Amino acid sequence: MCARLKEPFEYNNRNEFLVKLGDWIGDVFYDILPEHGYEVREEQIYTAYQLADAICNNQVHLAEAGLGTGKTIAYLLSAIAYARFSGKPVVIACATTALQEQLTGDEGDIKKLSQLLGLEIDARMAKDPCQYICDVRVNETNEDFSTMANEINQWIYKSKTGERSEISTIPDHIWKLIGWNESMACDICESRGFCKLVKAREHYRATRDLIIVDHNIFFHDLWTRKDRIASGKSPILPSYSAVIFDEGHKVLLPAAMQAGQYINKEEIDQMLLSFHEIQGVRASLSTAAIAMEQTFGDFFAYLESAVIADEQSERLSLKINDTLMKAANTFHKSLDYLLLEMQIEQELYIESLSISQIQAYEGQIERSIRALTSFCKNKSADTITWVDKLDGSFWVVPRNLNEMLDVNLFTKGLPVVFTSATLSNEGDFNYFIRKLGLKKPSTSTVGSPFDLEKQVIVYLSKSPNSKEDRFTLGIEKLISLLNENGGRALVLTNSMKEVCKIRRRLKGHQFSFNVLCEDEGNRGSLVQKFREDETSVLIGANFWEGIDVPGAALTMLIVWQLPFPSRDPLMEAQRKEASEQGLDPIFSVDYPEMGLKLKQGCGRLIRTQSDKGAIVIMDSVFGAPWEKVVMGALPFGAKLKQLEI
Repeated sequence: MCARLKEPFEYNNRNEFLVKLGDWIGDVFYDILPEHGYEVREEQIYTAYQLADAICNNQVHLAEAGLGTGKTIAYLLSAIAYARFSGKPVVIACATTALQEQLTGDEGDIKKLSQLLGLEIDARMAKDPCQYICDVRVNETNEDFSTMANEINQWIYKSKTGERSEISTIPDHIWKLIGWNESMACDICESRGFCKLVKAREHYRATRDLIIVDHNIFFHDLWTRKDRIASGKSPILPSYSAVIFDEGHKVLLPAAMQAGQYINKEEIDQMLLSFHEIQGVRASLSTAAIAMEQTFGDFFAYLESAVIADEQSERLSLKINDTLMKAANTFHKSLDYLLLEMQIEQELYIESLSISQIQAYEGQIERSIRALTSFCKNKSADTITWVDKLDGSFWVVPRNLNEMLDVNLFTKGLPVVFTSATLSNEGDFNYFIRKLGLKKPSTSTVGSPFDLEKQVIVYLSKSPNSKEDRFTLGIEKLISLLNENGGRALVLTNSMKEVCKIRRRLKGHQFSFNVLCEDEGNRGSLVQKFREDETSVLIGANFWEGIDVPGAALTMLIVWQLPFPSRDPLMEAQRKEASEQGLDPIFSVDYPEMGLKLKQGCGRLIRTQSDKGAIVIMDSVFGAPWEKVVMGALPFGAKLKQLEI
């Protein structure tokens, strides 16, 4: 049995723990951290006390903290203390893997606190299973990566976890052959209990303080937890005492996707190709595969014709009609038939298909059947559906996500904290509360500790009524602004189509700096170039959040278009729900969503206390119905000026 970890302070019971936790937090912020060069930030300390109270009283809490507050340390103190008090780890759910690694890295806050407080904090990451090697697949497909076989085999021999980040030279097409696949039947695998993924899980499941996950892993565990325990399997995550969502405004999409099912067109195509290559295939299997190929093609053809075009969203809504529903039912039947034939005398195909391939194909078929079953039930009234713009996959997710969150998380009596710089509109959390179906959560909000009155100037406009005039005059003003500022600007649009239009209009214009456009390169590479080329300009539709460019490389943020939400199917579901509640979806969904995204966009400009710059909003604001929402999203205290277009 593991020895009990050192307590950060002494206490005798739960009531005393809360009091002593408050005293300890005060000691850390007012005495210990300042001794090591940290400044005292009242916003950070206030947030830390609010979180401590919420966690100790098992509340659902929304903690909005502006940029520079230091919310990570604010929540880590209570998380560490509560984990040791409860005897169970606290889950920290991050929006991305990069944020997980940033939190636990050598320069991250956890390592720093561990050293400063002398607590030896035990924090371990639980990553996406797809980031780990599959021992069985490696053995079966060795000949398919012969050019790298020696390098991969040496790495596998040395590696304890088989995590992809340990060997950056593996290209995607090879990793697809050897990485863990969600369709694998791990419960009947010959390497069950001894593979690299199991070892990785054993490592993080043993943590005693913090489990650092991403939102996807958390919701994958949440939605499968009950069934896994009922079937005698261990859940993905061990038992935990509290959950803290960092970047909590981003939880809805991963919650939906992990609750849903999908049909990947590329996977089905590859499976059908493999069936055609089987030597001596039984006639009945061949017939089933041919029938499925036809119904599969018909379904995706009807699906394509039902898609609602949308330049802004990566997820395309559907016009569901009887023809599409009939095609789905027919496709469903052919999948049932093919699955039955595959399960008959599987050993006949082993020479052409490996056991893991057969299991993977069965998993893909079963997942597709579940997606179609949900879609066809009650004519899809209980689901949200979409087609992924990137890979054409078909998604079906439950419409009652709020109810699922309530039953599986919010009513369990655990502390649940959402932290972000953007959870409210001017301190009003109602939109976020309604979005997640929360019931009377506690809330706290603090602004940025930066002196925004001195650091930011905001220019607002009243644009021309004509769209044609607005674009032409807007381009002229954009050129003028970029030249006056000497580049060093981030231009935010609402769609890649608009990025393309701007790029074409700027083509041939002679600037003294480079203009980088999102439609011409990889997003990560473009951001890196933008950071390194100090006078460059970056124009994009997907940089409203998640990029950090402090210093002289970014001194002007230009909002070309206000970020009104698209016809994304999740947004459409929120609009429908608002209407059913007697609310105006424009004022209760579209405007609040726009305000939160605008607040995120404005947050790209000032990243440190020494940053200075201007925010220019080129869409109409003065006199518009959304003027109040825009004003509430701007950096508090920033100077306002009128921009003439």
